[in-house]
Amino acid sequence: MLTTVLDVLVAVGAGLVGGVFLAFSAAVMPALRRRPPAEGAAVMREVNRVILNPVFLGVFLGTAVASAAVLLVGDLAGRIAGLLYLLGSFGVTIAANVPLNNRLDAEGEPVWAHYLTRWTAWNHARTVACAAAAVLAAL
Repeated sequence: MLTTVLDVLVAVGAGLVGGVFLAFSAAVMPALRRRPPAEGAAVMREVNRVILNPVFLGVFLGTAVASAAVLLVGDLAGRIAGLLYLLGSFGVTIAANVPLNNRLDAEGEPVWAHYLTRWTAWNHARTVACAAAAVLAAL
């Protein structure tokens, strides 16, 4: 029963977080790329502040907790799903996207072109990791 609940939490959480990441890859970042650099950078800096809210952080961090728990008690597919979420979503966010966000916040427009390329590439990786984790957890 516990493993079933954890698998559902990981599947739903990874799906929701992956959906946010997909929206950024498919729509938000391409739209910001079309704006003048100062405007794109300013909007992204504000998005990075607004995303740190209880709803997104609750799902993002809650899924990390469920993923860690499923690593301990889950079956093979669940454990792989948990690992994918922890490394491919949570880990990439902490190791790659957050440092890029911090640099954009500190330096703004001068780093915008570099930011767009790097941040979006890492975001694609997070999107794929979340989708794979959701599918495996659902199995």
